[in-house]
Amino acid sequence: MPAIEIKPNVYWIGVNDRTTDLFEGLWPIEQEGISYNVYLINDEKKALIDLVRGMKTDEFLDQLAQVADLTEIDYVIINHMEPDHTGALCTLRKIAPNFTILGTPKTKDMLQSFYGITENVQAVNNGDSPCFGATSLQFVHTPFLHWPETMMTYDVTHRILFSCDAFGGYGALRGGVFDDEYPDLEFYKREALRYFVNIIAKFTSPVLKAIKKLADVPVDIIAPSHGLIWRKNPGEIINLYRKWAEYATGSAEVGVTLIYGSMYGNTEAMMNAVAHGITREGVPVEIFDAARTHISYILPSLWVNRGVMIGSPTYEGLLFPPVAQVIEMAAIKRIQRRKAAMFGSYGWSGGALRHLKKLIEPIKWELVDSLEFIGHPSEEDLRKGEEFGARFAAAVKEAEKGE
Repeated sequence: MPAIEIKPNVYWIGVNDRTTDLFEGLWPIEQEGISYNVYLINDEKKALIDLVRGMKTDEFLDQLAQVADLTEIDYVIINHMEPDHTGALCTLRKIAPNFTILGTPKTKDMLQSFYGITENVQAVNNGDSPCFGATSLQFVHTPFLHWPETMMTYDVTHRILFSCDAFGGYGALRGGVFDDEYPDLEFYKREALRYFVNIIAKFTSPVLKAIKKLADVPVDIIAPSHGLIWRKNPGEIINLYRKWAEYATGSAEVGVTLIYGSMYGNTEAMMNAVAHGITREGVPVEIFDAARTHISYILPSLWVNRGVMIGSPTYEGLLFPPVAQVIEMAAIKRIQRRKAAMFGSYGWSGGALRHLKKLIEPIKWELVDSLEFIGHPSEEDLRKGEEFGARFAAAVKEAEKGE
């Protein structure tokens, strides 16, 4: 993609990554891809805002060369130290050693730890407002979004918020960089939610603090480090992030995430009956085979829905391991206060239910019902399973009335 002018003297010079299979070495993006959004203030003083991961350095330099000479760069503004934002930094230093790096005081410390860089580094305070010519910037410290050194950069002149990881999402850019260039934004909204839950969810309090901190700042464009630039309706992505962050402490949506695993099809047979009972009550249900679906795609459903239906056979006296792993990751991401129920098959002795109770106690999931059976479910078992699903769906709906 070519360099794109966002506003006078302000350019997007980012790159797409469609070859990395796991973001952070954990979250799959092989199909979706991701963008590393770099921005150039091309004024009397020239400044880069964020960079790219090291493997994309050459492509990034080609982008930059379309609008500026690297040797003329005066500043590199580091909003965040993670290597997908800073991986090109050492190469830039070798080509143009005289630019000054701007970042928070913690960034200054991390630059030495990560890259051994100590020269031409300037720590900036919250609210500092340097002038680059016709363009004035302001730095907004936003710690733990999602590392302690993170900040945002606000273009006061053009009312652009370079928001770093906040308000970002997975998904390589498909020819355009702005939200108004896509008639159907559902892909990017869905990938923004997955990104939020995978990367940001543990830091919902800092998200809400940052949104409150920026409440009186006039913003015409949200320019994150990953994903779309929001210029038609920047408030949309802010409101989505606010809503998702509030799920951590407030009410989730009326819906059920059904996570199951099955070794020989017995628990899966019951799953279909349970799912039918849930839908019979008019409650939306999303179904995931934990052994075949990466946790990355399950977590957004768990984050959004207040009901969790767990289908698991007993495996060596415990939950089926892929199902247990989903719940353990939900605990890491602090997905708390859900209504839950459990069903599953066992051979000669149970144990899955007892294991589940231990896993969900720290995250305050309320286990409202359970249904276990021996071997393959009978017709009577399946009938009970449908009623079991319907009862749970009714309990999920009833919970809304009490909130």
